[in-house]
Amino acid sequence: MSKAAQLQVLVVDDMRAMRELVRSSLVQLGVGRVIEAEDGQQALAKLANLKVHLVISDLNMPRMDGLGLLKAVRESPYLADQAFIMLTSRGDGDLVRQAIDLKVNNYLMKPFSIDTLKRKIEAVLGPL
Repeated sequence: MSKAAQLQVLVVDDMRAMRELVRSSLVQLGVGRVIEAEDGQQALAKLANLKVHLVISDLNMPRMDGLGLLKAVRESPYLADQAFIMLTSRGDGDLVRQAIDLKVNNYLMKPFSIDTLKRKIEAVLGPL
């Protein structure tokens, strides 16, 4: 079984179409299980009950945005080492710097290709 097939990834985005795009891309890369959340609050609730290998989160969301989620993850003794990739649009430069300050593992600019997604994941988790 490939490393990708063993992965469990949480995709967090308030836009269903973007969650589906990321899910589809992950499936094409061979990722075994993709879980979805609509915002940071829902993602935190899922992380309390599930062990995932990677979180891919949008930056701009209602209720709890990606920075709030990343901050909560890093402050949790149980989740502090969680691999985390921030999904962002090109105009979010200041927010990306804040995410780097919060120790995001990597970030992915929208729109993205499957090859770019694979490179970003491999930079965090190693070869798929």
